[in-house]
Amino acid sequence: MTKDDQRHRADLFRALHKSPPILVLPNVWDAVSARLYEVEGFKAVATTSAGVSATLGYPDGERMSLAEAIEVIRRIVGSITVPLSADLEAGYAESPDGVAESAQAAIHAGAVGINLEDSTGDESAPLHDVALQVEKIRAVRTMAESEGIRLVINARTDVYLLPTYKEADRLHLTIQRANAYRDAGADCIFVPDFGDLDPKTIGTLVKEIDAPLNVIAGEQTPPLPKLEELGVARVTFGPRPMRAALALIRKIAREWKEAGTYSEMLADTISYAEINQMLENPRTD
Repeated sequence: MTKDDQRHRADLFRALHKSPPILVLPNVWDAVSARLYEVEGFKAVATTSAGVSATLGYPDGERMSLAEAIEVIRRIVGSITVPLSADLEAGYAESPDGVAESAQAAIHAGAVGINLEDSTGDESAPLHDVALQVEKIRAVRTMAESEGIRLVINARTDVYLLPTYKEADRLHLTIQRANAYRDAGADCIFVPDFGDLDPKTIGTLVKEIDAPLNVIAGEQTPPLPKLEELGVARVTFGPRPMRAALALIRKIAREWKEAGTYSEMLADTISYAEINQMLENPRTD
């Protein structure tokens, strides 16, 4: 992929955030899952750190190395023709310069967007200081401008994923952080939850956050048409499709052991030839 191709993908990806229509952004964990979503007509894809980590044999949480994550990004980009956003977790660094270097590596691998989260993994201080997170986003924005790529920064705040904060405080804290990140140069704000954000809360987030809103689909998440009606710009799925795929493999394995039959494996399978053709045609590197 040339630099001009990457700039084109970055501009296209940015434009897809201008809702409506809502951007339905599937999360992928390897080249074939990315290519499958492209074949099915999705206009962009994003990696899931949990999915990529599991594929490489690691738990989630920056347990795989940055180099390993970047190599997966590179392979996916080389297998698709649509924009790719890379999940960089907390940036694989503590300093703004270090996070910018991680984002630069993702750009050099072909990504045109990144996720950057504000959780620390430390129960005693579960969220990074707002001022520090702001400096990280600014550093990434400055780096991307120097690279000539209009990188789409999806700034994630994990308030609704943490038990630390009281229900009454979560909404205000999320909005406060989101707007600080937007002022620092974020293009989209990601508010993940456990699938229990209700329509009223989602509507308030859309109204009070001065940026496109990204939510994650879960058990109680409203359907896509309703999310679009509420003004949500982007919906992602995290590692949930990957976990669903693993659940199917577990069903297949249990059928072998318990019944000695193959019906789960053979139902609705994709043919050998289709997969080969899927991976043969789009390569751009």
